[in-house]
Amino acid sequence: MATTLQQHLNRQIANWSVLYIKLHNYHWYVTGSQFFTLHEKFQELYEQAALHVDDIAERLLAIKGQPLARMVDYLENASVKEATGKEDAREMVDTIIADFTTITQELKEAMAVAQEQNDETTSDTLLAIHTELEKHIWMLSAFNS
Repeated sequence: MATTLQQHLNRQIANWSVLYIKLHNYHWYVTGSQFFTLHEKFQELYEQAALHVDDIAERLLAIKGQPLARMVDYLENASVKEATGKEDAREMVDTIIADFTTITQELKEAMAVAQEQNDETTSDTLLAIHTELEKHIWMLSAFNS
């Protein structure tokens, strides 16, 4: 059975909600020589995550969908996983790169569905997030190389 656009958008809401909490964890618990750099970066990323949740939820409401709004639903529907609480700074960055890579693939799938439905607004919203993530993946990969 094909995934609907509303299901794709809810997957994004779930992913960004889990990431919002994970990035807070990393922000609070990062240690080591790169503390200041990563502490600031993780804050930037969780602030962006909050904006993405709101933008996607509002878009979902605009197309007559129902955004997920409970932690249990986020954890059940997200492709990304919670922080383990045991990651060191390098593992934190590697995990975020992997999460962002997963999300970019899922964004491509959601954009294709939006385009099939001639929903340019949703497609454009997702493309903006995708573009931002590609830049983050590049920068975080350079940081950890």
